Amino acid sequence: MADRLTQLQDCLDQLATQFYASLRYLSSHHSSSSTLPPNPHLPPFPSTDTNPHQRPDTPTAFAGAQRELASDLVEKVKQIEYLTGTLPGLEKSEESQVTRIGELEEELRMVEDERKAAVNEREECLERLEEVIGRVGRVKT
Repeated sequence: MADRLTQLQDCLDQLATQFYASLRYLSSHHSSSSTLPPNPHLPPFPSTDTNPHQRPDTPTAFAGAQRELASDLVEKVKQIEYLTGTLPGLEKSEESQVTRIGELEEELRMVEDERKAAVNEREECLERLEEVIGRVGRVKT
């Protein structure tokens, strides 16, 4: 499973994709009727229809799709807020974080010392084993 920051980045990428897909759907499936009355002081807005074969959704279907798209966006934002809230360090002061880092560094030094001791012990055991094998080989000859 991915770490929280990777999950958060994935969610943000998905949110951006959902925004794009929602805007594309809304711009391509709306009816061409204007929602505002014409303004005599402005030139007419050019049509953006690039596909003459595309039919707009019925008002009921379009409204249902809008609700579904909005619901999906809200759910993704809630997921992002949850992941952001679970990130470590948001509720801790800088001093406590520095103290914790110091504790972890000390623990890391101790574990590294244990690792070095284990490596030395392994090398000593390997040398003794080679010595024993060498003696057994000389006895047989």
